[in-house]
Amino acid sequence: MKTILHWAIEKLKVDKKLILIYIIVYFVWGLGMNAFGSYMQIAKFTYWWQIITCYLLYMIPISLWLRQLPFHAQYAYGLVAMALLEFGGYALHSSYAYPDNILDKLFSPQNFSLGMALFFALYFPAGNWVVDKIYTAIFKKPSQ
Repeated sequence: MKTILHWAIEKLKVDKKLILIYIIVYFVWGLGMNAFGSYMQIAKFTYWWQIITCYLLYMIPISLWLRQLPFHAQYAYGLVAMALLEFGGYALHSSYAYPDNILDKLFSPQNFSLGMALFFALYFPAGNWVVDKIYTAIFKKPSQ
């Protein structure tokens, strides 16, 4: 257990500017997705501040742990993380799925959480890619 904890803590020791970019990107992304989910009447958080707990406090550490892995590994581990989050959110009613939404119609209500987890697992490889591109563009000088 000490080895896993040490590994996890070491992966979180990154440049503070990188963390700031993660915070900005994931917060804006969370606001946008929550607004889109509400507008399209698919799903939404029960409270706006869940964007902070979900996107910043849950997804950023996981993104940092996964960021050095290849795309398929980030997606696979991200799928486990998002399955737990989606299942918990709907089970505890901290997330709200609109009745008879477009995903229910496409995949059935029984597959809603699975579909959400499959989609949102892409956040980890996509988010890491976007943050890396922004960080590199702003803070890394091209070698000459």
